[in-house]
Amino acid sequence: MKDLENIPELMADIGARAKAAAAQLGFASAERKHAALISAAEYVWKDRASILEANEKDLAYGREKGLSDAMMDRLALDEDRLRGIIDGLRAVAEQADPVGEVIADWTQPSGLHIQRVRTPLGVVGVIYESRPNVTADAGALCLNAGNAVILRGGSESFHSSSALHACLVQGLRDANLPEDAIQLVPTRDRAAVSEMLTMTDTIDVIVPRGGKGLVGLVQREARVPVFAHLEGIVHIYIDADADPEKVLKVVLNAKTRRTGICGSAECLLIHRDVAQTLGRGVIRALIDAGVEVRTDDALRSIEGTVAATEEDWGREYLDMIIAARVVPDLDAAMAHIRTYGSNHTDCVLTENAEVARRFMTELDSAILMHNASTQFADGGEFGMGAEIGIATGKMHARGPVGAAQLTSFKYLVTGQGTVRA
Repeated sequence: MKDLENIPELMADIGARAKAAAAQLGFASAERKHAALISAAEYVWKDRASILEANEKDLAYGREKGLSDAMMDRLALDEDRLRGIIDGLRAVAEQADPVGEVIADWTQPSGLHIQRVRTPLGVVGVIYESRPNVTADAGALCLNAGNAVILRGGSESFHSSSALHACLVQGLRDANLPEDAIQLVPTRDRAAVSEMLTMTDTIDVIVPRGGKGLVGLVQREARVPVFAHLEGIVHIYIDADADPEKVLKVVLNAKTRRTGICGSAECLLIHRDVAQTLGRGVIRALIDAGVEVRTDDALRSIEGTVAATEEDWGREYLDMIIAARVVPDLDAAMAHIRTYGSNHTDCVLTENAEVARRFMTELDSAILMHNASTQFADGGEFGMGAEIGIATGKMHARGPVGAAQLTSFKYLVTGQGTVRA
């Protein structure tokens, strides 16, 4: 390992070793990749005491920095969350190997037989903040797709990520795969991030996973292609024809299950015909659950609410806070979402099939939901085993980014001495 104080030299070395590892991973067998992930999962459980001890160091660091409750929740690990990480590793291991999959297959009149086949991207750089589970998820997904990965976790999760990374490396070692396939940047120095963003010779794509500040920095400074991952400004529109029981269950779950994830609901849009009936009941239930509800004037008569300001529309709280406003109809709800949303996840609650169809068709968020909690905006819940993030852009990857989205393709062309006229 190079001198940790010479960041450019350190990152150049990491990049060169990742590129060499990617060349080997590109044709590694599905069986060896599967074995590496299963072995890593076993080490996570075997080493759980040391991982939790490392996490305690990170939690102490987070308290010293004054992290919010939501950020501390993202950072915290316990045995149940370690079981979730293990389940994620195993789920990715059981996913079909995307490398070599034939996407399309045809024969031209010239006699050429052409196949479009999935191939790894090469080296993926993942820059993330406080969630240590991203270390395991991103490492597993990149490996399954035949990519080497350079992980740069947040300073808050430094010890936890290092402990989880050690388990991934042991899995690679057991499967006789290059240990440099999954590398963790071994410094908190932010200069490492700046270096990653310009490593065009060794990194093929950057995936930022974090708050607005991180994503903005990456999009401004990156010379390496970036999978766009904007804030989760998640809206739920409660239609006049919504089912009250479904509304209550979905809204409470979408806001309160885990407030610190990008699928947490941040704004309620309530049809005016049900604002003082169903809407009032939902807002009361949220307040009773400990949520601060910031409302427009039409809902301010509800006891316990707080007056919303213009800054509350289009805001990702990641906390027990939600904005709420009354809209006259579906068109107004969609107009609000287009103005203030982040093209991440939005939901409609209605029993009216035409309202649902229009909402799902006319909006362009990466994920659109009907009568389901936005907390399902997660690659694991989509059957991908895990996710490296939720991409909100439209180039290459969109929505939950699983192993298949971490591939490109190439064309395999076969002839029989075929020549062009």
